[in-house]
Amino acid sequence: MGQLHRTVSGDASNPPVLLLHGWGSSAENMATIARGLEADYRVVNVDLPGHGLSPPPNEPLGVPEHAALVARLIETDLNGPVTIIGHSNGGRIALFMASHDDFKFLIHRLVLVSPSGVTPRRSAGYHARRLLASTLKAPFTLLPGRLRAFGLDWLRHSLLWRALGSSDYRTLSGTMRETFVKTVTHHLDEQVAGIGVPTLLFWGENDTAVSRRQMEFLKTHIPDAGLVVLPDAGHYAYLDEPATFLAATRHFLAHT
Repeated sequence: MGQLHRTVSGDASNPPVLLLHGWGSSAENMATIARGLEADYRVVNVDLPGHGLSPPPNEPLGVPEHAALVARLIETDLNGPVTIIGHSNGGRIALFMASHDDFKFLIHRLVLVSPSGVTPRRSAGYHARRLLASTLKAPFTLLPGRLRAFGLDWLRHSLLWRALGSSDYRTLSGTMRETFVKTVTHHLDEQVAGIGVPTLLFWGENDTAVSRRQMEFLKTHIPDAGLVVLPDAGHYAYLDEPATFLAATRHFLAHT
């Protein structure tokens, strides 16, 4: 599955912190967090596959495959359980790891900014697009093997199919497009109650990508979780309110 590019800062003897960015972002966007913590922590800032300086994967990856890559990095680059600071899809990966028996022993604490992973409420338009997509695919599923594969591949590359997808989906191609689909459709509603580590949640009041309802779900269902709402911030709350984010995060890390 390839190597993950990462930037490491801070003394190796300090407690380890791992930064996981969101979809369509990179470690560069998380650099302000690394700079704010590196005096007291060993900070590893990662480019996830197909982002920043990490190459796209050879085959589509889902959340479990991302988690396995991150786990391998923790075991090779960092000593002991780590604090993960995750934004958006990076938060989804962190939630999966902290709730899964294969990975939870690697996690000490979570700091999550508008994490994905809780099933959103869908609009009527979304359901209409899903119905149309299913209708378009139906005739091809009746074809024999090779013809079916050829027909579905043709459909996925058609202008109509691309128009049905999200803006993120339309800008992607190859393994990254399939990775996007496998990742964003992985929901963790039933798993988060199994998270046993202290968790600090951040949400920007102007966030249109992750809702307050989704954040309240996490706050309620994760046994040891608190939520900080930043009134003048959006989906990238850690960039919109960096001083508040860092102050709250440093306090959390020092007292848990």
